[in-house]
Amino acid sequence: MSTVSPFHLAIPVYNLEECRLFYRDVLNCEEGRRSDHWVDFNFFGHQLVIHYKAKTNDVEASNQVDGKQVPVPHFGVVLDWDAFAEFEAHLKNKNIQFIIEPYVRFEGLVGEQKTMFFKDPSGNALEFKTFRDQSQLFAK
Repeated sequence: MSTVSPFHLAIPVYNLEECRLFYRDVLNCEEGRRSDHWVDFNFFGHQLVIHYKAKTNDVEASNQVDGKQVPVPHFGVVLDWDAFAEFEAHLKNKNIQFIIEPYVRFEGLVGEQKTMFFKDPSGNALEFKTFRDQSQLFAK
């Protein structure tokens, strides 16, 4: 795989302080610059910015994958296999409520991966995954 450039992602949150504490203290993301309306984080080497936005009654969308309702949109990071296991244990220790509990997809096949979904306090869906073989990230 080639070197990956850090991405920048800005997401809306309706409770800036609650989400700030979630990303900093639950997900252990290093906090960067901040103002009264936004906060930067080092999100696994990428720049995530949470921006205050008043709460709306948007309808949540999902797609069925493996018989599970996967929230759309969602974002996250692909971790290595051991880091995923450590992060999974950390999240369970923090009593994270999973939308989709950690499970293995394509077991024994090309693209074998483990994935899990949960939401931040403002309802933004996150997916973290890992591949048994990282070189199969885009394998068909």
